[in-house]
Amino acid sequence: MELFISDLHLNEARPRITQLFLDFMAGPARDAQGLTILGDLFEYWAGDDDIAAPLHQQVCTAIRELTAHDVPVWFMHGNRDLLIGTGFCDASAAQLLPDPTVRTIAGKPTLLLHGDTLCTDDVDYQRYRSMVHDPAFINAFLQRSLDDRKAIIGGLRERSETEKQRKDAMIMDVNTSAVAEIFRSTGIDRMIHGHTHRRARHLLTMDGRSYERWVLGDWDDSGEKKGNFLECGPDEWRLRSWDGSHITTID
Repeated sequence: MELFISDLHLNEARPRITQLFLDFMAGPARDAQGLTILGDLFEYWAGDDDIAAPLHQQVCTAIRELTAHDVPVWFMHGNRDLLIGTGFCDASAAQLLPDPTVRTIAGKPTLLLHGDTLCTDDVDYQRYRSMVHDPAFINAFLQRSLDDRKAIIGGLRERSETEKQRKDAMIMDVNTSAVAEIFRSTGIDRMIHGHTHRRARHLLTMDGRSYERWVLGDWDDSGEKKGNFLECGPDEWRLRSWDGSHITTID
């Protein structure tokens, strides 16, 4: 079986989620054939020159130890950690995936993506995304000092949280036409993504063909403080939750 996670948003202010992730890597992930992280592993990533931060060292060590147990780990950028590069991959032994990527999962081609490109109703966000993904912008940003970058990112995070409060929740979800278009353009009929935090399995019939979209949930630091993942086996796919000791199936 292969496991998929996304949107953990690890940072120093969420130590219980960090510990939940470390326990997951030393526990359920050890029995997997592979682990794929579909973005936003971290709340933010200011650049690979911040790799020595204690949290980043913990996470890289956990990933490297998992790969040492013959469990490959793939990582795809999210909107929060798009500056992760070869330094992180060298330290963690994770393999970087482009967004989107098609991989064969349980014997069937599957489209993998972070998911933010599907949220086309959020025009302001898509404009911002185009800007920060521009190579010239990234290069100029990385020329700044690490402290400057962290200060800028902190301001952007505050602004993002403020804007979320005034936006209609549906605007921040995927656009059904965008989903249909990527299914049609790739010819793939199964998809896994994160970003929206709206954990679910969606079935779609289009042009006389059936399609399946799995949405990963976030690792929330409120309430029961559980992680979650998608477990993909040859006969069954299941959304599962993890509380640090037990795995349960999510209906």
